[in-house]
Amino acid sequence: MKEIRFSEHSQIKIELLANHGLTIEPEFIIDVVRSPDRLEPGEEDKQIAQKRLDETRVLRVVYREFNAFILIITLYPGRRSRYEKN
Repeated sequence: MKEIRFSEHSQIKIELLANHGLTIEPEFIIDVVRSPDRLEPGEEDKQIAQKRLDETRVLRVVYREFNAFILIITLYPGRRSRYEKN
């Protein structure tokens, strides 16, 4: 399996979310990338992986895959009602 790296921006987002009462462990973020509930293409060769966070929210992780590693660019919670439409 490829190494997963966190960009500086994604690390700041993890801290920011924790400061707002939403603690997300790096292991969960890695799990979202490795086994998402949903995967969709983003812009400029990015991918958006999504996994249920709780009853009302999902976590969306934007990343780019390189030959040697995967770089997590950013992440954000979203409403399930918005992102789980078929």
